[in-house]
Amino acid sequence: MSHVPAKPFCRSLDDRMIAGVIGGIAHRFGWNATVLRAVYVIASIASAAFPGILVYLILWLLMPNEEN
Repeated sequence: MSHVPAKPFCRSLDDRMIAGVIGGIAHRFGWNATVLRAVYVIASIASAAFPGILVYLILWLLMPNEEN
């Protein structure tokens, strides 16, 4: 069996609205970044238990930029 290395979590340089966090996550899993952004915003607004802005800021600090 061949082992395909997982793509690392990194902020997108091409698909970014603010810092590239959601674009990087979408790229990592092969998802549509626009849909993921919409889901993230809706989940952040609808749930008091999910502090969306705080999570985004932490990911912004922890995730490196993708390499060219």
